[in-house]
Amino acid sequence: ATVTVGGGGASSIEFTSIPGTYQHLQVRMMSKLVGSASGVFNMKINDVSTASYSAHRIVGTGSAVVADGVANLTSIFIAAAAGSSATNVVGAHLIDILDYASTSKNTVVRTFNGLDTNGGGELLLRSGALYSTVAVNKLSFFRAGDSFAEHSTAALYGIKA
Repeated sequence: ATVTVGGGGASSIEFTSIPGTYQHLQVRMMSKLVGSASGVFNMKINDVSTASYSAHRIVGTGSAVVADGVANLTSIFIAAAAGSSATNVVGAHLIDILDYASTSKNTVVRTFNGLDTNGGGELLLRSGALYSTVAVNKLSFFRAGDSFAEHSTAALYGIKA
């Protein structure tokens, strides 16, 4: 499935009614946020909004490296500076949802994100978890108060074993 944001932007990008017929899922995304200074956006799984998520990251900028983690989140932080209304920067994201149909383990997400600002940029490795053993059937990407700019695109792929 593919979602491309039309004129006027979109407050979220969603994939619903995801069948449990694959081993893993992968989202390939190109995004720009309108009105965002940081460009970090969020991901919810199955509309879970409780403090059931954790996220970790390693960020490289060419001159510095940062690593940290946070628990008890209400969503997973997915991407680094995906751009803002003041720039033409577009972020690229590969998001893997491992064993998404399993009902015997927590849902684990890993991401590879980056952007180039023509002389600068970032490269990020992120991971996250939803502490729930319910099979994944919906993915939502959003940032409160911001929207995805026109032409932002996300494609969902099923990976067979």
